[in-house]
Amino acid sequence: SLTGVAAQTFELSSPGGQLSTVVNVAEEITYTVEGYGKQLIIPSRIGLELYDGRILGLNPIVLDTTFRSVNDSIQVLNGKNRQIPEIYNELIISLQDFDLIFRAYNEGIAYRFETYLGGEVIIRHEIAEFNFAEDPDIWFGEGGEEMIQWERSYYPYSSIAEVPDGQFAITPCLLKYPEAGVCIVVAESDLHDYPGMYVLKAGNASLKGKWAEYPKRVQEGDYEYKRVLERYDYIARTDGTRLYPWRVLIVSDDDKDLLNNELIYALARPRLLEDTDWIVPGKSAWEWWHDAILEGVPFPSGPDNLSLELYKYYVDFAAAYGLEYVTLDAGWNSWYVPQLCAYAADKGVKIILWYYFNLVVIDPAILNAFKSYGAAGVKVDLIERDDQLAIQWFEFIAKECAKRELVVTFHGCAKPTGLQRAYPNILNFEAVRGAECTKWDYTANPNYHLQFPFMRMLAGTLDYTPGSLRNRHYEQFIPVPHGVPYSIGTRTHEVAMYVIYDQTLAYLCDAPTMYEKHPGITSLIASIPTTWDRIVPLAGKVGEYAVVARNKGDEWFVAAMTNLEARNLTLNLSFLEPEIKYKAIVMRDTNSSDVDATSSKIEEIEVTLSTVCDVSMARGGGWVMHIKPAEDSVQDVTCLLYTSDAADEEDSVDL
Repeated sequence: SLTGVAAQTFELSSPGGQLSTVVNVAEEITYTVEGYGKQLIIPSRIGLELYDGRILGLNPIVLDTTFRSVNDSIQVLNGKNRQIPEIYNELIISLQDFDLIFRAYNEGIAYRFETYLGGEVIIRHEIAEFNFAEDPDIWFGEGGEEMIQWERSYYPYSSIAEVPDGQFAITPCLLKYPEAGVCIVVAESDLHDYPGMYVLKAGNASLKGKWAEYPKRVQEGDYEYKRVLERYDYIARTDGTRLYPWRVLIVSDDDKDLLNNELIYALARPRLLEDTDWIVPGKSAWEWWHDAILEGVPFPSGPDNLSLELYKYYVDFAAAYGLEYVTLDAGWNSWYVPQLCAYAADKGVKIILWYYFNLVVIDPAILNAFKSYGAAGVKVDLIERDDQLAIQWFEFIAKECAKRELVVTFHGCAKPTGLQRAYPNILNFEAVRGAECTKWDYTANPNYHLQFPFMRMLAGTLDYTPGSLRNRHYEQFIPVPHGVPYSIGTRTHEVAMYVIYDQTLAYLCDAPTMYEKHPGITSLIASIPTTWDRIVPLAGKVGEYAVVARNKGDEWFVAAMTNLEARNLTLNLSFLEPEIKYKAIVMRDTNSSDVDATSSKIEEIEVTLSTVCDVSMARGGGWVMHIKPAEDSVQDVTCLLYTSDAADEEDSVDL
């Protein structure tokens, strides 16, 4: 018990009543979580350990409590929903020197600290425990010893006990009680001037927070990475009066609902930019994945022949299909970029330039040069840290780009935690094991493709770089480090990614010359928006399959993807408006797709809200439908627009 004060217990429930948390303030502060009639989190400690020996949360004294209910909505500039409900109950427990803020949403439970210490403080460690009532299944994205990589594969374990001792994982980290069907995702939001959180195995059914310590010494002359050679024995130096990041437990009793959970975004700082008219989402042509190899063009191509003439070809392709951007990756030359930007502007296409993050941090005036060239944005790369200094760099770069009306996409970076809400000029964070990995290993495969949408994608937009038309099945696949690589999964699986994945800037990874051989598929990809009015998850199971419908204006896009197993699903279109006939373009796997991953067909059909679709997907397969109101009723019969039932003789390049 407390000295002179009795222990106190506080309970907070979600507005719908399906989730609740109990906070116990005694010698230490602990919390529990119950959801869907099941105990999920048993007493777990929270606190802040200061360098001077004080622990906020040890022998605390409650001074006051405040409760409020919020029923509002968040207007989203560019996202998967134009509007997000903001409905929660909040409890603020005021203690000596700090407040503890708990929120209960229907989608999850979150807490954070707000301190009133004055001056500067050093945080030695944060106490954040996640003790589970039972030993759930866990998908463990192993963090790596140096904490420099978020492009991690997930390793499924049937219990935390099976995870090797001392191993830690990136967040968001997903756990599941299989019998109850309840998922818990451990995550964080509103990371500002503070290191990112990992989760460390702390017992047979326990995780605890882990953070990169504050950098003490970095590698001299490290032009690209700023590798940390030595760290202090604390995690942050910060203002004594401040808000700390949210610790978030996302809870769902249906896997598919994770595909539309935006709690991390809702908890983040509101928009800081007033003028946003210049921020343009969209799709980009890009040369890096296929090594800038253009088959049959009348000029040199390939990574050693990047030139104005070559990039004009990409611009012409983008203009022909209505793509908003062309991205120039590493190797571009400043002598031709101004000419290229002017050429692209005449065709309604914008240019994004790849650059080292380190050089932007050292001298942000380089962004003035990019702006003077006529570039619309920058792709900054190789941060690969999320200690306190690195987190400061993310916001610094976003702010400096915004000053110059430049969009930015982060590569080689930590996962997002909502900074894109404050700075919507951030179009993407990579932080996913994307298509680039097909150059060197087998990890970017359909099993992984059906894992990260239920985990990493909850944190925010990502940059997988889909669009490969060079498709192979797993046993046919061989990595190609130099030259044109292949992808694992069917061609329809690859196109479905544009609907399933959240990507404000969606890349087309393959060569324009390859897309030009398949105009039907390319037109379908080009028609898919990258920001939406509404998303409706239709079905899903972590690691196995996902089906979603997304709405933009009066059009709908529906897509399904499966892992390395073939799958048949039945899909109804009850989300459509009644008494309206629609026409739909459908891309599907064929009877040959189990053997030939390039085999697909596109057809036009008539649908209504009562239509039931039989979705048949080959192993590693997919299914895509573009629906829009029919101006005139289409034929009652199916109209076949495109088919490829034989191996593509043109889908490989002889190097």
